[in-house]
Amino acid sequence: MANFSKPTVPRFSVDVYQNEFLPEGGRDVSAIVTVTSTGGGTLGAGTGAGGHGAAGVVIMVDCSGSMDYPATKMRGAREATAAAVDTLRDGTSFAVVAGTHVAKEVYPGNGRLAVADARTRAEAKEALRRLSAGGGTAIGTWLRLADRLLSSADLTIRHGVLLTDGRNEHESPEELRAALDACAGRFTCDARGVGTDWEVKEVTGIASALLGTADIVADPAGLAADFTAMMEQAMGKGVADVALRLWTPVGVEIAFVKQVAPTVEDLTGRRGEAGPRAGDYPTGSWGDESRDYHVSVRVPRAAVGQEMLAARVSLIAPDPAGGDARPLSQGLVRAVWTDDLAMSTAINPQVAHYTGQAELADAIQEGLDARKSGDHDGATAKLGRAVQLAAASGNADTAKLLSKVVDVVDAVAGTVRLKAKVAEADEMTLETRSTKTVRVKR
Repeated sequence: MANFSKPTVPRFSVDVYQNEFLPEGGRDVSAIVTVTSTGGGTLGAGTGAGGHGAAGVVIMVDCSGSMDYPATKMRGAREATAAAVDTLRDGTSFAVVAGTHVAKEVYPGNGRLAVADARTRAEAKEALRRLSAGGGTAIGTWLRLADRLLSSADLTIRHGVLLTDGRNEHESPEELRAALDACAGRFTCDARGVGTDWEVKEVTGIASALLGTADIVADPAGLAADFTAMMEQAMGKGVADVALRLWTPVGVEIAFVKQVAPTVEDLTGRRGEAGPRAGDYPTGSWGDESRDYHVSVRVPRAAVGQEMLAARVSLIAPDPAGGDARPLSQGLVRAVWTDDLAMSTAINPQVAHYTGQAELADAIQEGLDARKSGDHDGATAKLGRAVQLAAASGNADTAKLLSKVVDVVDAVAGTVRLKAKVAEADEMTLETRSTKTVRVKR
């Protein structure tokens, strides 16, 4: 079992990077907001089931018939789940669910969660040995069962881990979307696709809706290491249900709010109203980490020499005692009108960098979609632009993944040739990880 230190409540800080200067009549203001959480641990450590501040995890394992082809997938899934169970901190509530066209409780059963200790870990790993493959795939039923289980105890940190190897063929896209809508905001979920027979947009869509991570594990032999790392990260979460609150003065319009590091995630449509001219954008659970957000607003036109507060950005978390949400930290976005051309036309390096990273993610997705549809010219242009952006921003990991799909003639110019043959795992890895970004060098 992993050794964790005594938990503490994390501290949050907010830093704003922007060029606040606008030309006369200028309206568009962009800022990168860096949120950093330090000194945290899991609030649920040692509290036991039902204790306030407890952490809970439900592991959903695909047990559909395809998991037996090859047999290494089912074996890898058992080993990975056992490794995840071993990584659970003492006192964490947990359960294991077997997913097919229905969802079944594997451990502990009876609609409840177990509390992690030496005995329950051993019992859970014994139950995993009985897992076998057979049946279809209806992921929405897995998520709804996980939600019911996590709702059965008084938990602060609620987390799911989902593994699948195939497409969601036994329920409609609308049924899956309804399940995601029902679970959104109730727990976070990391999703993993094993092998190459699953649908990238399904798995990444699940993780996106539930504010988790998505990745591919092409070789089942890598599942145990991946699950261990995922669970260690989950055990490091200290505050749940954190929101980015954006307050704007009268006359200011919000263009978009996006997470831009460590991955690109558009939060604009997830706004929840939080009082006059204020809205909350969900960010999920936090441990010791730092994330960057791109906030873009449109202010009223003004004359040279005027200045205004364009937006106030705050971090909001629920009150453990059940009172009003508490602010954790805040930063200000400003607008100042000037007739100095050099000042008003300068692009803030952080804003420029993350604008490029968002374009990089879009170029990869559009390029791969064009390639799949047989549009070779469109694919070449988009993936060439992606190579150019990856090189310019120093995103070496994405550049390496792109080089497995295209032959790079000139990275700086974005000149590429589509490879005649591309391994399916390489293409799926590029698509799954297309939204991963590198941070700007400050």
